[in-house]
Amino acid sequence: MIGRLRGTLIHKAPPWLVVDVNGVGYELEAPMSTFYDLPELGREVALFTHYAQKEDSVSLYGFLHESERRLFRDVQKVTGIGAKIALAVLSGVSVDAFARLVQTADVTALTKIPGIGKKTAERMVVELRDRAADLGGAGGAVHGAPVAADPLSEATIALQQLGYKPAEAQKMAKAAAGEGDTPETIIRKALQSALR
Repeated sequence: MIGRLRGTLIHKAPPWLVVDVNGVGYELEAPMSTFYDLPELGREVALFTHYAQKEDSVSLYGFLHESERRLFRDVQKVTGIGAKIALAVLSGVSVDAFARLVQTADVTALTKIPGIGKKTAERMVVELRDRAADLGGAGGAVHGAPVAADPLSEATIALQQLGYKPAEAQKMAKAAAGEGDTPETIIRKALQSALR
């Protein structure tokens, strides 16, 4: 189907972004690992995509790196895991860190990712251990993001989209927020703190 898009980034509000490709705006859902490295609005961006069709919906997911898309697809092959948890995995840890957690069977660390309980983490280790060694690094990317009018609120909403309860998301965002932080920075620091 649609494997890659290149166009102008015209909107981003985690987990959603819109890329204008020759006048057609493609709405994609993306993990925070992609949001951290997106260019500023109005700049060109190229994304690897994953097209998913269910009986009641069609979704398009975007990733800056092929390794992220591959992990997104591999994680969904684990029994009982869908796109929402796969996005949470990529939002919570890097591809390399996830591969290490699976290879070392670190079930405790995996359960700190929203939506993953002990049994799911154990299934991930068993079903993905052989593939974990093949997951590559994320590679280089362009940095930069505009400062939102209210970065704290945007970060809180994004954390809720990742599966955290509203009160928990707000507490995490407030604890992570620093002077002049972008929403992406707040989210990154909140997720890193949650995994400690």
